[in-house]
Amino acid sequence: MILGLLNQKGGVGKTTLSVNIAATLARDGSRVLLIDADPQGSALDWAASRTAPPLFPVVGLPRPTIHKEIKQIGADYDHVVIDAPPRVTDLARSVIMAAQVILIPVQPSPYDIWAAEEVVSLIQEAVVYKEDLKSAFVINRKITNTAIGRDVGSALAAYPLPTLRTCIGQRIVFAEAAARGEAVFEAAIDSAAAIEINALVSELKEFAQ
Repeated sequence: MILGLLNQKGGVGKTTLSVNIAATLARDGSRVLLIDADPQGSALDWAASRTAPPLFPVVGLPRPTIHKEIKQIGADYDHVVIDAPPRVTDLARSVIMAAQVILIPVQPSPYDIWAAEEVVSLIQEAVVYKEDLKSAFVINRKITNTAIGRDVGSALAAYPLPTLRTCIGQRIVFAEAAARGEAVFEAAIDSAAAIEINALVSELKEFAQ
């Protein structure tokens, strides 16, 4: 699977999801590559913070030629996860053309829901050239027992893309793990965060088929 995480709005948790999805995919022995296509290099910073042996390689590739290079770069891997840049740019378009599945993290915020329109338009443009491209929203940083947390799924239903069943909650363990360059299952294997990420990866595998 070649998975791209994309949203034109920054701060939605793309990197957090990217590293944790990649780590969970690698747990079963799969060969996983994480491409940091964001010029900010947050996934590379995460990898540099790690003291334990790496779970998977992380390479920086913030240039709009990923779709041309992905076949060669990803040849030795079972899964490639691409942490895309914020903002709609040629680089974001290149990630979409390289990926088989696009995951759009959306926080339960009106601003995130409104901002999703631009990404959806970009994906719809790409589908003209890639009819088999799959894409879906994932609700990230959901705060339980709030009205917007309950309503975000209904709001996203206005877009012509599905929303995955699995929601990822707003949990401090994500930040604690990231500071040490760890995945959440390394920081707290039985935590709600680790369980949610496991469920998300299982649903992604099913969705990608």
